[in-house]
Amino acid sequence: MAKSVAKKMREKRIREGRMDPELSRSPFANVDMRTRMTKTKKDALYRCKHKNRFFTEGREGSFFNARKCC
Repeated sequence: MAKSVAKKMREKRIREGRMDPELSRSPFANVDMRTRMTKTKKDALYRCKHKNRFFTEGREGSFFNARKCC
């Protein structure tokens, strides 16, 4: 692939002995600033909307044998 004009200029500056512009960048330039959110209590509750639903696929209809979804 071709090099960008900015990359060529950076490499030329380094070759000529001048300072590398990458060294003067902010430390936040490479940091992922997107926020990560954990599930809220409401999201966890909605995930188990049909908690005690019974299926007849090889199980008896007992409450205690129901698979827990959370």
